[in-house]
Amino acid sequence: MKTLPFATLPIATVGIGLLAVWSLFVGVSDVSLATLLGGAPDQAAQVLLVSRLPRTLALILAGAAMAVSGLLLQMLVRNRFVEPSTAGTAESAIFGMMMVSLLAPGMPVFGRMAVASLCALAGTGLFLAILRQVPLRSPLVVPLVGIMLGGVITAMTEFIAYRQDLIQSVRGWETGDFSAILLGRYELLWLSAVLTGVAYLAADRFTVAGMGRDVATNLGIDHRKVMALGLVIVSMTTAAVIATCGMIPFLGLIVPNVVSLVRGDNMRGSLPWVALMGAGLVLACDIAGRLVIHPYEIPIGTMMGVIGSALFLYLLLRRSGHAG
Repeated sequence: MKTLPFATLPIATVGIGLLAVWSLFVGVSDVSLATLLGGAPDQAAQVLLVSRLPRTLALILAGAAMAVSGLLLQMLVRNRFVEPSTAGTAESAIFGMMMVSLLAPGMPVFGRMAVASLCALAGTGLFLAILRQVPLRSPLVVPLVGIMLGGVITAMTEFIAYRQDLIQSVRGWETGDFSAILLGRYELLWLSAVLTGVAYLAADRFTVAGMGRDVATNLGIDHRKVMALGLVIVSMTTAAVIATCGMIPFLGLIVPNVVSLVRGDNMRGSLPWVALMGAGLVLACDIAGRLVIHPYEIPIGTMMGVIGSALFLYLLLRRSGHAG
């Protein structure tokens, strides 16, 4: 296994910064150095501050948070093919958002996120409870269980939404899209940044918990509390991202697997790389989505769905080939 030197971390950070700067100047409105300094400085500055800058920050925060959530869930479940969209977590959060829209449409955004977090936590707990009843625990069975559970929850959500004329809102949460991000509509994602910091502080405990209950107990770690903390972080992060911009599929699956190929399974050493790569991948996909059919754009959920599903299949085939 090759290990990337820690000195390359600042270089990767600079690369993410360059992508972020590029993101600021990509779009339908003409925002460039020329317009900021000459042509129409007031209009260009308003577009930059109200739309482009919040969108870029949201991309970075959401990408890093979902990638770290995927890494954390993989450590807790001890399976490389699990992430919020393959464990029923994201689908359960969408169900919670739909129920709030149906029963309490006037609830503040933090209340919506709280309900979505509780539903995401319940869905993830149900996923773990089902896994305990599955006799065959091969690496491929675990994500299949999560995908089937997510399919059942999605079917129930869309049935209720269809009957109550909420299907358009549900479709919006199911497909990640940053085109509507403006100043004042992305700040919830800063909570996911705080939760990512908490995950980093407890990274060593999560690494030990990932070795199993017996090993963790022998090393003096309360396995149940660590698991609960990890699931709360994953659920709240997923809910915050979905409430802000919708679901970003496969991100939490791809990034941790790629990083683990060169950094190993130590969470503290891998987590900064996972966060950076998650932010960079989302930035790159969003920029590509804005350029492919300019002046229109392809939602980030669609871009990540295409790229993520292809890489997911590659990882499955690669793991199967090594197992054979």
